[in-house]
Amino acid sequence: MERELSLEIVRVTELAALASAPWMGRGDKINADGAATSAMRAMFDSVSIRGTVVIGEGEMDEAPMLYIGEQVGSMNGQEVDVAVDPLEGTEIVAKGLNNAMSVIAIANKGNLLHAPDMYMEKLAVGPELVGKLRLTDPMEVTLAKAADALNKNVSELTVMILDRVRHEAIIKTLRKVGVRIKFLSDGDVAGAMAPAFPEAGIDLYVGSGGAPEGVLAAAALKCLGGEIQGRLMPSDAKEYARCLDMGIEDPYKVLLMEDMVGTEDVIFAATGVTPGEFLGGVRYLPDDRAETHSIVMRAKTKTIRFIRALHYLPNKSFLNN
Repeated sequence: MERELSLEIVRVTELAALASAPWMGRGDKINADGAATSAMRAMFDSVSIRGTVVIGEGEMDEAPMLYIGEQVGSMNGQEVDVAVDPLEGTEIVAKGLNNAMSVIAIANKGNLLHAPDMYMEKLAVGPELVGKLRLTDPMEVTLAKAADALNKNVSELTVMILDRVRHEAIIKTLRKVGVRIKFLSDGDVAGAMAPAFPEAGIDLYVGSGGAPEGVLAAAALKCLGGEIQGRLMPSDAKEYARCLDMGIEDPYKVLLMEDMVGTEDVIFAATGVTPGEFLGGVRYLPDDRAETHSIVMRAKTKTIRFIRALHYLPNKSFLNN
């Protein structure tokens, strides 16, 4: 893919973040998500791609914008798969909490997994643990292997997990072996990315979350040199059939990086809406300006750019409609 796309797609996540930020703390996740989605879709028109959304806001009859199968971009340029989450953490924004982001990943056509909207079991790690752990191992074994590879005691490990009732058994095991636990209220993509950032102080990300978010996290971790393993969790015959319809021959197969994002180049961009582990949130400044913090990465070069941008809001025509 052309390297110029890196900066083009970060402009898309910036506008989505700016559009959703005014809804922070207002208790209205629907309008927050709608604002981000509308802004992202509008800004895509300026990006020189012929993109197909493979991870979006749902099927065409379920979501008015950025639905799976929708064509995005200027329709000039190369064909790419597009994965989007206009507002990763709608509940976070509604409650004014941390780790909400606007996220995009793009890859050459045919490389991104068409992930169904269901739960996925996940194990995400940073570069030091790549290839050393297995999703299918019992949690005690995984933690012992991780501690040995990192030259730590198990009690020195820090594990991140979503704070959910469905994780009670995992949390009980984590506490039994004595690791430190950092809970997330929401923000599955940011959580899976955290082990790849030393400053976050996270060794592993475990538990289940959305399958689409798993693919977005895989795109980010490929750029960061980390790894995620996943396994879909269809809850009934309908969800199992949905996997088959989307071309997933074995819904219970352990999905590796190449299964989720292919073996070619990937570009990932995210802009913080609220402050998080590695990105600041949208910050309003005097004189009609706002500050955004973004990350944009490319797997081919392993270049990681953090972008601090100052926006003059009256010139953002979409935000003033």
